[in-house]
Amino acid sequence: MPGGARASGAQAGLRRWLGRGMDTHISLPIFAAILLVVIWVVTLRTIANQGEAAQQAARASSRELIDTYEAQLARNLGSIDQTLKVLKYSVELNGASDALRQLNRHGLLPSGLVFSVMVVDRDGIVAASNPAVRQVSVADQPFFQVHSASKADTPYVSQTTTDAANPDWHMHFSRRIGDRNGQFAGVVVVAVDPAYFTSGYERSRMGGHGALGLFGSDGMLRSLRVGDTISWGGAIPAALDDSGQLAASAWDGVRRYTSMRPLHGFALTALVGLSETEQLAGFEQRRRNYLWLAGSGSLALVLVVALVCVLSWQMTRTRRRIRRFQETYAAASEASVDAFFVMRSQFDAKGTITDFVIEATNTRAEKMSGMRKQELRGKLLCEVMPGYRANGMFDDLVKVAILGGVHEAEWQSSHPAVAQLWLHRQVVPVEGGVVAIVRDITERKLAEERIRHMAHHDDLTGLPNRSMIRDRLDQAIRQASRNGRCVAVAFIDLDGFKLVNDGLGHNAGDELLKLVGMRMGDCLRHNDMLGRFGGDEFVVILADQPDDPLSVTPVLEKIRQAVNEPILLDGQEVQVGCSMGVVMYPRDGADPNTLMMNADAAMYRAKEQGKNVFQFYAREMNASVEEKLVLLEGLRNALDCGQFSLLYQPKVDLRSGRIFGVEALIRWQHPEHGMVSPARFIALAEESGLIIPIGDWVLQTACLQARAWSDAGLPQVTMSVNVSPRQFEEKRLVERVAQALSDSGLPAHALEIEVTEGIIMRDLAQSVGKMSELKAMGVTLSIDDFGTGYSSLSALKSFPISTLKIDKSFVSDLADSADDQAIALAVISLGHRLNLRVLAEGVETEQQRRFLLENDCDEMQGYLFSRPVPAAEMQTMLLAQAQAQATLEVAA
Repeated sequence: MPGGARASGAQAGLRRWLGRGMDTHISLPIFAAILLVVIWVVTLRTIANQGEAAQQAARASSRELIDTYEAQLARNLGSIDQTLKVLKYSVELNGASDALRQLNRHGLLPSGLVFSVMVVDRDGIVAASNPAVRQVSVADQPFFQVHSASKADTPYVSQTTTDAANPDWHMHFSRRIGDRNGQFAGVVVVAVDPAYFTSGYERSRMGGHGALGLFGSDGMLRSLRVGDTISWGGAIPAALDDSGQLAASAWDGVRRYTSMRPLHGFALTALVGLSETEQLAGFEQRRRNYLWLAGSGSLALVLVVALVCVLSWQMTRTRRRIRRFQETYAAASEASVDAFFVMRSQFDAKGTITDFVIEATNTRAEKMSGMRKQELRGKLLCEVMPGYRANGMFDDLVKVAILGGVHEAEWQSSHPAVAQLWLHRQVVPVEGGVVAIVRDITERKLAEERIRHMAHHDDLTGLPNRSMIRDRLDQAIRQASRNGRCVAVAFIDLDGFKLVNDGLGHNAGDELLKLVGMRMGDCLRHNDMLGRFGGDEFVVILADQPDDPLSVTPVLEKIRQAVNEPILLDGQEVQVGCSMGVVMYPRDGADPNTLMMNADAAMYRAKEQGKNVFQFYAREMNASVEEKLVLLEGLRNALDCGQFSLLYQPKVDLRSGRIFGVEALIRWQHPEHGMVSPARFIALAEESGLIIPIGDWVLQTACLQARAWSDAGLPQVTMSVNVSPRQFEEKRLVERVAQALSDSGLPAHALEIEVTEGIIMRDLAQSVGKMSELKAMGVTLSIDDFGTGYSSLSALKSFPISTLKIDKSFVSDLADSADDQAIALAVISLGHRLNLRVLAEGVETEQQRRFLLENDCDEMQGYLFSRPVPAAEMQTMLLAQAQAQATLEVAA
């Protein structure tokens, strides 16, 4: 900004603020504030001056009193000392007894009501006294000890005390008596009541808390009077002067104007104190009066000024409102992202609005109209924007101008300056016309479109999501119903996706889903739809189909082949398949939910038939699904209701025929379906997660049973327990095994955990780690169903296992199949090479047993020896084996 413009702006601002300062509701409070400051400054100054004057007067009174008190004490002490001198002279001249008689006869002794006179001989015995007292010893008194030890002819003043000669509180004034040779001959004493020295206390001048006192050079009070109370013996703080300083008294903490003055000829000091509270009482009353007057005057001034200011503010408010509105409108309209059009209505002779004249606009309106503000001002709206008569905007303006209210609308502009932009208008009435506020909302419209797309499409693949799939399926059903056509729905699940996702990582799995989605999309027509239902599940909607399932077979086969093609991920070639369940509307369902449910059931049937095929829906499939739902519901309560039991199948040494171990096998006694085999419910338990608590129960029960057989004296056998994939992947597997062994007391070497090679290969490093932990505990491990998975020899040698189990699928045809015989021989040879024992499962015939025995298989398990049996029957078999062994040993 140029310097001249800045200076001009500053001057304008200064004039504006000076003009505001002349307003009554601004200037009057300023004047009132100044007046309030003056009132309070004068008031506080007056109070401060009078307070200082009151303190000066109190200090002056203290000084006057110390002068008076000093003179009084000087007279009293002088009289006492004169009596001591006369008494000493008379005793030295006439002796103790005659001295007192002579002085009393001539009226030279003080009054016995206040003073007691004593003559004490050199031994400390009271030789004479007035009034008369017993001849007692006062040798222990300080005055006697001081004079007997010193030759000084100075008076001595004691502390306030009592003694054997005088039981009342008094002070000793004494002088030394010497003989003709100057030796110590005794002491003359005048004992004085301490109240005598404070009898000059005047309540009218000193108040009820003034102080009058006498203390010695030792700092101890000889006599102190405060009001009507007389005391002695207390300590005095550091000495003050006689200027009447304000200080807290040591004896009661009251602040007093205190003066002290030493007394000539005696080691005594006079003290006068005037209570601060009493001396300043008059000033405090005046101070309160001043503050009340200043406060009430200030309040009255504030009320009057406030009333005048409110009236003034209300008077100027209306004037400023118009100016502020104009300034605010100008600033807001120029800074706003909206275009403002202030328009005045134009009427014909009949009073009908024919057009609007543009009176004012802002800079944003220039961009909206393609014309400058100066060009727009004074022009007719329909002249600048003729299309507004046709699109209804002009009618909206007229309606608002006549009826009032606020009208809002959105439209896509066709004006050349803002072509294809989305605009929002808000029209409000003003006197004589309307104001139209126009905003560009193109970005908001695009954002809303993006949000709608995100709400209905999958983030990963960009395909329609579950919500949009159901919506599009509903539309396709309605259209097919109107046209008498059919709709085919294919529910697709990828086969082998989990293997890729677990083996290569989630990033590779995500990339696989995107590539497969693109391949399937390329197989469809433009009016068909592919969506991602979730995970590795997709849905294809084939609209406008004839009533013939075979019509969709070509496109389904095309999709299957496209999915089957190899895919390169992270430098590694992978291949997946897909299982598809297909339904037709209206044959297989009349609504989206039914169609999706039946397609899902058909997909599961495709999985059961070997995967990588498509299966059309048949009604009996629902029965299978319903059965699974019933079993799943019963499975949730089976554990709590005690419906599970364990059977035990012996493991036999092929050479000796001895039972060396058993395998625990679970059975489910369903209350309605009877005995349910594991083949029907284990997979359901795995899918639902119930396999974890069920597996824990099997492990705990099997360990407890093995321990029970051992406690019954039977030969110890190894208890084998199968672990499912979900159990093995569970983080607390090792902890759960340790807990089962601890709870049952079973030795770790008596437990064997069986896992399949497929479980181990899901995450080789983690699997080997868990197996190593179990082996370190002492638990043995075996690989079940060996030969059906895909473990490599390099991985197999790293497994901490003790046994390989040949799957029964290779054992069932050993007598006839050369291929099965070759596989069995290979497994036996491999196991022995790796120092592992080999067990054959499913041995049911003598021919199978003989082949295995002849080829050095170590162990077998199957119906040839025994079916799975309950615990009691297994115990009988173990007991019979133990008895037979004992018989052979005796015979030998």
